[in-house]
Amino acid sequence: MHDESSNKSGQSGQSVEPGNPARRNFMKTSALASLAGAAGLALAGCGRKGDQVGTAGPAKAAAAAGELSDHVPPGQLDEYYGFWSGGQSGEVRIVGVPSMRELMRIPVFNPDFTIGWGVTNESKRVLGPNFPPGGDCHHPHMSQTDGHYDGRYIFINDKAHTRVARIRCDVMRTDRITDVPNVQAIHGLRVQRAPRTGYVFANGEFLIPAPNDGRDLDDPKKYQTMFSALDGDTMEVAWQVLVDGNLDNTEADYAGKYAISTCYNSEGGMDLPSTMQAERDWVVVFDIARIEAAVKKGDFKTIGSSKVPVLDGRHGSSFTLYIPIPKNPHGINASPDGKYVVANGKLSPTVTVMEWSRIDDWFAGKLKDPRDTVVAEPELGLGPLHTAYDGRGNGYTTLFIDSQIAKWNIEDAIAAHGGKKVNYLRQKIDVAYQPGHCHSSMGETRDADGKWLVSLNKFSKDRFLPTGPLHPDNDQLIDISGETMKLVADGPVYAEPHDVILLHRRLLIDKVKKSWERDDPFFAETVAMAKRHDINVLADSKVIREGRKVFVYMTSAAPIFGLGSFKVKKGDEVTVVVTNIDAVEDVSHGFCITNYGINMEISPGATASATFTADKAGVFWYYCTFFCHAMHMEMSGRMLVEA
Repeated sequence: MHDESSNKSGQSGQSVEPGNPARRNFMKTSALASLAGAAGLALAGCGRKGDQVGTAGPAKAAAAAGELSDHVPPGQLDEYYGFWSGGQSGEVRIVGVPSMRELMRIPVFNPDFTIGWGVTNESKRVLGPNFPPGGDCHHPHMSQTDGHYDGRYIFINDKAHTRVARIRCDVMRTDRITDVPNVQAIHGLRVQRAPRTGYVFANGEFLIPAPNDGRDLDDPKKYQTMFSALDGDTMEVAWQVLVDGNLDNTEADYAGKYAISTCYNSEGGMDLPSTMQAERDWVVVFDIARIEAAVKKGDFKTIGSSKVPVLDGRHGSSFTLYIPIPKNPHGINASPDGKYVVANGKLSPTVTVMEWSRIDDWFAGKLKDPRDTVVAEPELGLGPLHTAYDGRGNGYTTLFIDSQIAKWNIEDAIAAHGGKKVNYLRQKIDVAYQPGHCHSSMGETRDADGKWLVSLNKFSKDRFLPTGPLHPDNDQLIDISGETMKLVADGPVYAEPHDVILLHRRLLIDKVKKSWERDDPFFAETVAMAKRHDINVLADSKVIREGRKVFVYMTSAAPIFGLGSFKVKKGDEVTVVVTNIDAVEDVSHGFCITNYGINMEISPGATASATFTADKAGVFWYYCTFFCHAMHMEMSGRMLVEA
């Protein structure tokens, strides 16, 4: 370990002098105790009371100093889209960067009354018939072509219910959700970068019996987990690979040949102490071509009622490579030059740098020891979790226990690993507090531009006005455009965003639709139903009864609905279909029936529907929930339910 005495800084946002890997003195005791016990990891470093953090000055001062500013004047647009995972809210959030202004939320696994997600028939078709209300989103990633974002889809995991969802980027709506069989708790998720996405890779984290149907409950030796590949176009699970250990995060190379996952619990333990006995765990590399060949040849099995091909990729398999690395690795991040991939040790002060070309050599039989794929193991500090890149050869690694981000040079780390006396550490900067993921602008692609870094910090004590025992998380924006990192802004966020991607606005700004197209598949089934009833949803407002089923069609144009009232009988199954015929951008309508739990948003050009049972007799007003006109309050009507 390096000497710590030279670091006197207690100020968050203060840089540690280049070349000094020291941790802050006040962190020393608690951090070391946490490493020894591991269970105290999340509490390490919380003893800092009253630290004051200065953010960057006004925009003019920043510009004069040659620094990037987070100030976006009124009427101007952010340079980057940020897609934040919504954590336990089950959503994805769109944030402008550098302003850090929240622009929109995309419901995914969560019911959302604002737009009627989980209420409308259109959303229920996506969510499925047995929709569990809620989700735990961690890792949003955009589809790519040849290592570049292509603006088609965002994919996101649900750890709570073992699912993967796809979001259309043209309308920012979730269009597919897939339940992943044979595993439990999808955590790590990444996309195949080349030649395109292609596959979406997803890790099942926890060990379970397979099939998990009540047998083998008391025999952990029969527990297992798998690595899954979904087809990004069909959202079907293409194949799964059985592995040793608990899968954590995953990554893909830039050539389309490999995926790689961090694994902890090489011991196969069922509690905390038993998962920490070994000195090392590993990463496992998946050779995609070999797996595809095995599937084509029929060298697989299926489990239970699932038809997904399952291959045995445990130690000794010809299509997996297990590389031993320091303890309980967490993040795994590929460098944008396509040369390296870095695993972050978590319970080791080091990160492990592996070279893709050496992985090629191992599968070709040119290397005997899996550790020969390792080209560097730089020591950065306590609790390394994730690494981002600037496209200039530097890595930026979050140090959870030290509450810092370390900037280091990859080639210098490789040189030092080879025995040269070279200082690979460029700078450390304090963040507040306990950083998990960090992400750089365009840093998950070949187009990493090295302008911004976002640190997603788990704790925020003393940073914001108190909001009760539950604190917000703290996302911090850091300027990495120069030689030194500079903290620019804090941003409180609702718990708990795990990860983010930052992409330049040029990739999406002309692809995002400002109104719905009439032939959009999202509501095509509802429009087809209307045609069967001889209804033109753009013009007709009428009620159709088929026995105890009632179909209510109406248009909406500010400030009036096409029907001022409609009458049904108690016990009827009622389907209300509303079409927004306003052609003006930004004039969305809502349709809410009081005391019935029905609300849906209808943007320009869209058709939306909701089906419910009229189980209460009386007069129930419906009204527009989006302020669309000076006479918005008068945009209403009555549902009359006969006893």
